[in-house]
Amino acid sequence: MAALAYYDVILRPVVTEKSMAMMAEKKYTFYVHPDANKAQIKEAVEKMFEGTKVSRVNTLNIAGKKKMRGRTVGYTAAKKKAIVFLTEDSKDIELFQGL
Repeated sequence: MAALAYYDVILRPVVTEKSMAMMAEKKYTFYVHPDANKAQIKEAVEKMFEGTKVSRVNTLNIAGKKKMRGRTVGYTAAKKKAIVFLTEDSKDIELFQGL
């Protein structure tokens, strides 16, 4: 396994109704690299978004969905999602402002 740089850890934000509602409580959701651990995710968020302080990180692995094309059965790619909790004195992540 190659070492991940902090800019390779976070792939994209999750934009759903539930994740947008959690932003009011300073909880942000991202899709992350499947090999990233909680310490790497915390470091990546603090380096990529200035002024943010992460209190904790929850991660969950999402299995690929079963898809059929005729008689052939396959699976979509598996994903890893991270929910990042910011401290009360932390700045908000401006990527989500105005959404």
